[in-house]
Amino acid sequence: MIGEIDIFGVFVPSVLVLMLIAYLINLGIRTALDYTGFYRFVWHRSIFDLGVYVLVLGLVVVVSHRLIT
Repeated sequence: MIGEIDIFGVFVPSVLVLMLIAYLINLGIRTALDYTGFYRFVWHRSIFDLGVYVLVLGLVVVVSHRLIT
């Protein structure tokens, strides 16, 4: 994986782009969980959302690494 991505002449760290993708996916997951009422069974919503974000970010990193190589 390369260290930076060139976006219109501005070098952006690739981790930042992957974090943005993971955030957008996490936003969809949070909306779906909120719509279904899943959060009624969760003790601490903020910690749960952070854990889901970390898992999604790890998944995005692994998938992007497999697609590049």
